[in-house]
Amino acid sequence: MNANSSNNSNPDSNKNSSVSDSSTDASITNTTVPQSAANGQGQQMWGGRFSEATDSFVAAFTASVGFDQRFARHDIQGSIAHATMLKECGILSADDVAIIIDGLQQVLREIEAGEFNWSIALEDVHMNVESRLTDIVGAVGKKLHTGRSRNDQVATDIRLWLREETDNIIALLVRLQSGLLDLAEQHTDTIMPGFTHLQTAQPVSFGHHVMAWFEMLYRDTERLVDARRRINQMPLGSAALAGTTFPIDRTITAKLLGFDGICQNSLDAVSDRDFAIEFTSAASILMMHMSRMSEEIILWMSAQFNFVQIPDRFCTGSSIMPQKKNPDVPELVRGKAARVFGQLMTLLSLMKSQPLAYNKDNQEDKEPLFDCVDTLTGSLLAFADMLPNITPNIEAMRAATMKGYATATDLADYLVRRGVAFRDAHEVVGNAVALGIKEGVDLSDLSLAQLQQFSDAIGDDVFDYLTLEGSLAARDHLGGTAPNQVKQAVINGRARLKAFA
Repeated sequence: MNANSSNNSNPDSNKNSSVSDSSTDASITNTTVPQSAANGQGQQMWGGRFSEATDSFVAAFTASVGFDQRFARHDIQGSIAHATMLKECGILSADDVAIIIDGLQQVLREIEAGEFNWSIALEDVHMNVESRLTDIVGAVGKKLHTGRSRNDQVATDIRLWLREETDNIIALLVRLQSGLLDLAEQHTDTIMPGFTHLQTAQPVSFGHHVMAWFEMLYRDTERLVDARRRINQMPLGSAALAGTTFPIDRTITAKLLGFDGICQNSLDAVSDRDFAIEFTSAASILMMHMSRMSEEIILWMSAQFNFVQIPDRFCTGSSIMPQKKNPDVPELVRGKAARVFGQLMTLLSLMKSQPLAYNKDNQEDKEPLFDCVDTLTGSLLAFADMLPNITPNIEAMRAATMKGYATATDLADYLVRRGVAFRDAHEVVGNAVALGIKEGVDLSDLSLAQLQQFSDAIGDDVFDYLTLEGSLAARDHLGGTAPNQVKQAVINGRARLKAFA
């Protein structure tokens, strides 16, 4: 799903060209305030209208370079495409654009090598890159910003970055789902209790339960694929808010950058963050699903259930209780879901009162989005390794299924097939269960005479329907837990995943 341009002027075409997505704290260590700004004598690149320098605290408070340098590669990618378009439209000369592109590629190399000196006085990634470009190539570097604004520039950078991260996350989801399909295929005949209200309800195949996880994640993948279409719309060319007076051709830039379409209204293009909110919403639903899975694993690993074990590398012990094996990874994923939910609320709250078009508030969109992507990516990496390596305790699952009268519904269905109205069958089975509880045995352990005292419709074939295997096999329809249906669901799942390859 790589939508990056293969044009040689595109830095993304170099497989080795990448900028480390380091954390905000790590980035700040390479960020400096030039002395001229610190002593109040400096002047920013936009300072012509101002009569005094920005206060040093205000410069630091309003700067975003501590975190938005994460966009450096994408910013340079966008600038190369923008310069190429300016050349194609006759706005800049071919010689100037060649010099600009060479300079931008040198800036990228410096950033990748960790040799770039980030400056808070230059506020953001855009001004830092442009300033260094001008240092390298001279006055021609000042021509790069022709026909654009930082407003459409940052909106483009976010979309380029988020598109790439979305593709990475979709790939992780496919990997996780492929592992679940393998796990389900191994355990189509493994019996466990299915629950409602966390009470034993009916027997199900462990593979069937795993396929329920698969379906949850499949919907998440669909949501992200759909959201990607709206992420992949290009705002560049909208300039500050009203477009530009230069005769630009936005289709050229969009093609170079691999966008699916072009934002149709300049006011909306520079101020829209719906795509980020939509991504974070899809991420929240995905984290909710992983939290539910985590909760089940945590319960199942307890001594009270003893249904599954996960590899030791995903667990920790206790500093005081030597017997403990704590499911730290699922517990953390369950906790991190709340963190992603919080970032969704942050973005919604950030945008709810903003008039058109761009406002400085929008600078606050990046850190919640970064944290959301990082948290989701880490959680998926852990799950992609952990879940396919779950080891079910087959005997413990079977024993638990036998304790909860899980075949009671099967007995009711048996009576209905023999002409008993369902409500009457329900009462018959309820009486039989009460006897089983009194005797301390399962329904299948009651004698035929004991069962027949509640209904003369019960014949000696009833025990064929009260076995766990018979219960599973009887649910032989699309979506049912019969082993052959689970096997087919795995086959279908593999075919469906190919759409995301």
